[in-house]
Amino acid sequence: MGYRKDDYIKANGILDERRRTAEAGADSRRAELHAAVPEILKIDRALSATESSIAEAIGRGPDGIRERIAEIEASNEALLAKRRGLLKSNGYPEDYDEPEYTCGLCSDTGYVNGKMCVCKRRLLVLAGCEGSGMSVLMRTQSFESFSLDYYKGDARRKMTAILSEVKKYAEGFSDVGSGNILFVGGTGLGKTHLSTSAARVVIERGYDVKYVTVSNMISEFEDKKYHSGYGERSDDPTERYYECDLLIIDDLGAEVTTQFAVSCLYDVINARINTGRAMMISTNLSSAEIRKKYTDRIASRLFGEFAVYPFEGTDVRAEKLRAAGSAR
Repeated sequence: MGYRKDDYIKANGILDERRRTAEAGADSRRAELHAAVPEILKIDRALSATESSIAEAIGRGPDGIRERIAEIEASNEALLAKRRGLLKSNGYPEDYDEPEYTCGLCSDTGYVNGKMCVCKRRLLVLAGCEGSGMSVLMRTQSFESFSLDYYKGDARRKMTAILSEVKKYAEGFSDVGSGNILFVGGTGLGKTHLSTSAARVVIERGYDVKYVTVSNMISEFEDKKYHSGYGERSDDPTERYYECDLLIIDDLGAEVTTQFAVSCLYDVINARINTGRAMMISTNLSSAEIRKKYTDRIASRLFGEFAVYPFEGTDVRAEKLRAAGSAR
């Protein structure tokens, strides 16, 4: 399990900027203090000479070194006490020129006692959400916000079971061998909401998730095919379709079906099955329509290597819109 390199770069960049900002602010306030209270400037200069004083004390040999170090420490304590008194008498708080770090636990370093701080883990999660392509959806969609109230009778019983299974899948996710899921059903039945909910949990657990509509995925493969060799870009955006821990492909069947599109789709699905990397695919097509639209090679993998969850009920989005309209 691990976060993407790009996520680490982004999180580290944010932490570095926070730390620089905090320390620059402290330097500015310290300069203000030195101008307003020159005695504090003298004390700070004396304190800054501590390292060289210790080096000199050590250089004089082992005899009496403890006493010399203790003398330096006592002198520093006296200077610090005098500094605190000057700050107070001049109307400044004792920590006036201390850096105001965003995170008081790690001082914006990202680590506490050698372990990753909660603030850095939070930044990595946020970066993972943005990198997944689902950051906007994740602001409102989660397992907790998935309501079963819009499903009635048998549809509700089935959706209750699906919700439980998908939640269990996300909470127990591992980078290899978690298996694949296929959501089948009409528009507005909650397929994207559950995909987003699963993505959120998987990302929070430190895995790399990539979300894409099938049309956009095919477009990136086309761009790679027709623009390779022209030097427009050094990275390959299609690599992540093969390498991410969980690939979520939305709206299967909405793409224009060409031989190239089918070939790309098959290659991604087959490669990920062979390497044990998980997929979650949603489609508005029925099982019969999938078999009719795609080659046997794709259909056999979808129905042979994926746990198929059929979504039932009425259009939840339409129900929400009707409810919102009647509430006005």
